[in-house]
Amino acid sequence: MRAMLEDNSADILGKACAGLGISPDQFSAAFADPPDEPALRAAAAQLGLGADALVAVARGTYLPEPGPDPDGFAMFTTMFGDMAVNSYAVWDEASGLAAAFDTGADCDGVLDLVRDRGLRLEAVFITHSHGDHIYDLDRLIEKTGAEVWTAEPVDRAKIFAPGKPFAVGALAISTRLTCGHSPCGVTYVVDGLSRRLAVTGDALFAGSMGGAKSSKSTYSDALRTTRREILSLPADTLLCPGHGPLTTVASEAVGNPFFPRTR
Repeated sequence: MRAMLEDNSADILGKACAGLGISPDQFSAAFADPPDEPALRAAAAQLGLGADALVAVARGTYLPEPGPDPDGFAMFTTMFGDMAVNSYAVWDEASGLAAAFDTGADCDGVLDLVRDRGLRLEAVFITHSHGDHIYDLDRLIEKTGAEVWTAEPVDRAKIFAPGKPFAVGALAISTRLTCGHSPCGVTYVVDGLSRRLAVTGDALFAGSMGGAKSSKSTYSDALRTTRREILSLPADTLLCPGHGPLTTVASEAVGNPFFPRTR
């Protein structure tokens, strides 16, 4: 069964209005349930969104096509209150070394994976420091002894500057600054599996993206860095968001309202 998109058209409009400092009151027909399609298109034009993509989300006809998962990759979805949050793991079969990305609300999935496959969790990489993504970090450290790496302050973690490369066995992990949702969010690009993948945190969702959360995290930064650092990757790159379903660069280049005419 396909996971539902994280955001509907009203969520997307709300994030765009908040990011641009525009009152949503003038777009009441676009926010209606069901939304008025001409009003959606008019709102998209004023807010710099892709009108066709926004309408597809509103109609429920946009579904990403992520394709097959690569070997050596696992996704975990846990509930943080009423919100589903994703975390991930990758591993190198030859060396038995693994890495996790965020913890979600519960790290049992990655602990079970490591135990069942006889892996050693060498590193935990944090996309950003929001509580739903690091909730179970202390327990994961205590159970595995893994080093934790982050570009934002997180207790018990080592700070790095985006651009620093990492290796986990034969896997190469590059780091890209994708700020905006948070001041120093990072996207991790993993090479060495049967398919390139990028763990985006909340910089990008299937059909949407995370909203700016503070004065230090801005909408314009989010648009700029996501377009430059994520949507510039090869079209078949598997994108692994912090919420919602897996997607690809190709799917988001045509289906994400925030990034019209990416390709």
